[in-house]
Amino acid sequence: MSRGDAVDLVHDGTVTKRRKVANGEVHHKRTSTIFAPFRTIGLVSPTAVPFTSLPLGKTTFQITTSVGRCLHTYDLRRGLNLIFLTRPQTPSNITATCAWKDRVFAAWGGETQKCDAGVWIFKRGKLVGELELPKGNTEPIRNVIVFGSWIVGCGSSRMEVWKSSTYEHYTTLTPTAPRSAMGDALTGDMCNMPTFLNKIFIGRRDGSVEIWNLSSGKLIYTILSPTSTSGPVTALEPSPALAIIAIARANGTVVLHNVRTDKILLSLNTKVAQHSTISSISFRTDGLGAGDDGSKQGIMATAGADSGDVTLWDLNGGGRVKGTLRGAHNPSLSSGESGGVNRVHFLPGQDVMITSGMDNALKSWIFDANSLSPTPRILHSRCGHAAPVTRLAFVPPNADGSDAGGKWIMSAGRDQSLWGWSLRRDGQSTELSQGNVRKKAKKLGLLGKNLDTESSTTLGDLKAPEIISMACSLNRDGGMGASVGGGSVWTNTSSKRGPADASESNATGWESVVTAHRGDTHARTWFWGRKKAGRWAFESGDGTEVTTVAITACGTFALVGSAAGSISMFNLQSGIQRQRFPAPLAPAQARKLQISLANGDDSTGGEGSTRFAIGQGKHKKAVTGLMVDGLNRTVISCSLDGKIKFWDFMTGNLHTEIDWAPMTSIISSQYHRHSDLIALSCDDLSIRVVDIETKKLVRELWGCLGQIKDFCFSNDGRWIIAASMDTVIRVWDLPTGHLINALRLESPCTALAFSDTGEFLATAHADSVGINVWNNRTLFTHVPTRPINDDEVASIVAPTTSGESGQGIVEAAFEDPEQEFINEETDYNTPASIDKISGDLLSLSLVPKSRWQTLLHLDTIRQRNKPKEPPKAPEKAPFFLPSLGNAKSPLSTAQPASELAPITPSDRSRISKMSQTNSTFTTLLHSAADTDDYDNFLSHLSTLPPSAADTEIRSLTLNEMIPFVNSLTFRLGQRRDYELVQAWMAVFLRLHGDVVVAGDPGLREALMEWRAIQAQEQARLAALVGYCGGVLEFLRSGR
Repeated sequence: MSRGDAVDLVHDGTVTKRRKVANGEVHHKRTSTIFAPFRTIGLVSPTAVPFTSLPLGKTTFQITTSVGRCLHTYDLRRGLNLIFLTRPQTPSNITATCAWKDRVFAAWGGETQKCDAGVWIFKRGKLVGELELPKGNTEPIRNVIVFGSWIVGCGSSRMEVWKSSTYEHYTTLTPTAPRSAMGDALTGDMCNMPTFLNKIFIGRRDGSVEIWNLSSGKLIYTILSPTSTSGPVTALEPSPALAIIAIARANGTVVLHNVRTDKILLSLNTKVAQHSTISSISFRTDGLGAGDDGSKQGIMATAGADSGDVTLWDLNGGGRVKGTLRGAHNPSLSSGESGGVNRVHFLPGQDVMITSGMDNALKSWIFDANSLSPTPRILHSRCGHAAPVTRLAFVPPNADGSDAGGKWIMSAGRDQSLWGWSLRRDGQSTELSQGNVRKKAKKLGLLGKNLDTESSTTLGDLKAPEIISMACSLNRDGGMGASVGGGSVWTNTSSKRGPADASESNATGWESVVTAHRGDTHARTWFWGRKKAGRWAFESGDGTEVTTVAITACGTFALVGSAAGSISMFNLQSGIQRQRFPAPLAPAQARKLQISLANGDDSTGGEGSTRFAIGQGKHKKAVTGLMVDGLNRTVISCSLDGKIKFWDFMTGNLHTEIDWAPMTSIISSQYHRHSDLIALSCDDLSIRVVDIETKKLVRELWGCLGQIKDFCFSNDGRWIIAASMDTVIRVWDLPTGHLINALRLESPCTALAFSDTGEFLATAHADSVGINVWNNRTLFTHVPTRPINDDEVASIVAPTTSGESGQGIVEAAFEDPEQEFINEETDYNTPASIDKISGDLLSLSLVPKSRWQTLLHLDTIRQRNKPKEPPKAPEKAPFFLPSLGNAKSPLSTAQPASELAPITPSDRSRISKMSQTNSTFTTLLHSAADTDDYDNFLSHLSTLPPSAADTEIRSLTLNEMIPFVNSLTFRLGQRRDYELVQAWMAVFLRLHGDVVVAGDPGLREALMEWRAIQAQEQARLAALVGYCGGVLEFLRSGR
């Protein structure tokens, strides 16, 4: 069998179509039929692998970071714009990188004994080579450097050496094993020094530094640790001064060591009581920054993974701390969230410093020449979420459509940040500002004054807590021109004595995003257009935590729900509270209610048209969902008490309630405004769908095997997509209630969102700080949405940051349908024929509509297509073209004219030819008349083009007309191909109406039978339509 042939497997007498094979092997890998991986956004520097930099001429630098199995390259001159993504992805996570000339070396793999390891070479994002590793070497390479004619990769117990000119493996250097039975000999830190030809400096776990000659492969010298308690070597860096190297050890000390004399010149950080391990050292080489006036050279920067600070040292006069850049990156938290600085680096000859951290950030800092501050200011930054994402939402379009929907994603994570991500251009993505947090810290004195002894205070204490709920509407968003009021952000509106002045915001717009925060009693507003914090902080009203928020479609009002069950509504323009649900009672109303309750007149409770007392109906437990209909008439709320309440938007009174307690509690909710459906996830692992027009439960969706983390509607309201803790994303079809797709991923999905345009599905996962984007394949190809079983869950790989193995819209649109599973082994029953699903249904055909419409108007089309004037004779040919009159006929050279067979008059007659043999149409019609089975004949007739069908019907003889009418009656009785039968009968009556009028008894009887069945079917359909219309009117009447 050749490559690319299709395979048909026979099981129990049925043919099952399989995917194309390669090398004779059948592929059984399942894929998602609805969603295709596209790419991952939001990753900058999420790993512990340090960045690597490379000067590009004399104008800019290129900085390369690792994001797992892919490398990102940024251009510093363009403001850290992303310019390259490496493809293909490495087989395992990248462990070390090194930029050299126009190439980047990436070491990967070796995390486990069964995992392979290797070193790939990339150029401008493309794989151009690979370094050969000795057989059996599976330990990870922790550091790679290139200098001179050597490429060195350092692992935990040995070093691999290659020639940089040919990429040929040169030798393997194995240092002496440590005395202890357990532990590795090397730390992975190494460097080379100028003027030391072919020499490499290697850090060991016993605190010593070994000097090796790569050419001879011999150990030359060992620099011993000053004390036995110094710990392993954590960083090595050559200084601008010749023969001096900086060595950092685990106890927090940094020494400047003269290699030629083997003497310590300077020891720093030795008197600190609480040591901080230093993992990166860099020297400033522009000759400035040191001394009292900053005009001397001798600045050294140190940083570690324990904190997010960068310490600047003045090495003149015995060494001292020049300054500390506090909070350059987020520190590591006790909760396990990664942080700290993994590398600090001064660009050669520049006053620019580059830092990267495990908080998924890459930043450039510049030292101002005339500044009195010893610390730099931020120049450029490229960041993302520092902790996994917990909330996702696509930003809706404006009312005028100026901001196209589906192109911006709003996300919130455990790092207490709110981000906006652009799917059009990565450089437009930004974090929504919460104010100058560092400036607030300095004013409050949270940043330590004694910089050389005090540890850094996390700046997360000054940020808003983690976001647990958010809502957005851009209809009143003012964009970049929105007025911010000139005051401080997040003002508590309940403390204001008078109403706010909203005249300026009335002209420019106001906030468009509202968020609820974990453990916070206030909901906060944000300006989406200005990408910053808003003016208001809305209090919950009862002093408890805000649990959920909502915003009206018009963008004017925000609703806040609390953990105690209260609901408040605020005006976003003025920040004033406008309503509560239930509305507070006036004193007279309260007395009347007390009297009514004392008399036993309890009107609360129930469902449907039951009237509730004014001021009654408050939720007993935390509010978990708030929704407002598109016309601002009804507010819908749900709670952990298992109740769904429908409130009047204007009066705040409760008018309808659905009670599911104690059967279940409602965890969260989603509202699809166009279909007026609300979906509610419950603690019994189900999703229930309610129609807010009829206040009835319309669907119950089951199948999740773990807690439902998040769910959403599709843009058209046809699907519900849900993510649960069993790492499966499920898709249900609402009209049928069937599970139609399921994706099993490697880690649980914590948040998901569907774009308003239907193009993308965005997901966030527990083990990643990025956002995965999936394409909706139903937009560009036919996808069968049949129900699936539990064993048909597709285990697929999530999208990648490089887009490799993903599927763009163009690629998927031209995908070969044979590459997908068309029909698999399943235990469900499929219809025997798509044309005949049920005998009670009147079905149409699969013939294109244009074919039978053309048949009805074929005479008109022919009349319209007739030429308006006779054809013109061709113009006289140019003089340089030969005349065809003298050319010999090709027939004359092939065979003499005398040998050709004579042409008879019968050969010239088309009518004679037609009479000699019957057409397929006539043959099938005669055969069907004998057997009374017209299926084959009608199938053939439906395949004929309009002109051929018209010719065949026109050529019917009187004896053939009766079987033809009987065949149409036969198909009408089957209730199939209704529009084709009507078209064929209309053409037949138009062409042979004179024969029918002539009064042939057999033909007239056949037509009367056809008309009787036609009238019977018409009456049956009219009755069904009338019944369905009556049911719909009854449901809509509200009685």
